[in-house]
Amino acid sequence: MVPLIIVLDEILQIYKWIVIAWVVLSWLISFNVVNTRNRFVYVVSDILYRLTEPVLRPIRRVIPSVGGLDLSPLVLFFIIQLIQLYLPYLLRIAP
Repeated sequence: MVPLIIVLDEILQIYKWIVIAWVVLSWLISFNVVNTRNRFVYVVSDILYRLTEPVLRPIRRVIPSVGGLDLSPLVLFFIIQLIQLYLPYLLRIAP
């Protein structure tokens, strides 16, 4: 069970970095620091969007943006942190 916990924890940690990359890139795009007409920026943006949007969309339905600020990545971090905290306990209970 311990290797499974370690692998799942690492996957969640990598996903948190993917969300951070998406947030930073979306800010850079919003402030016109990077241009989505650049093919590399477009591809990276599209990949990050496809990886994060399925998880962030349900959170956005529940928690609306506050003053134009999207709080869904912050809520996702809290959820991932809770999963990482309780993952060993959840997997010990499972048969």
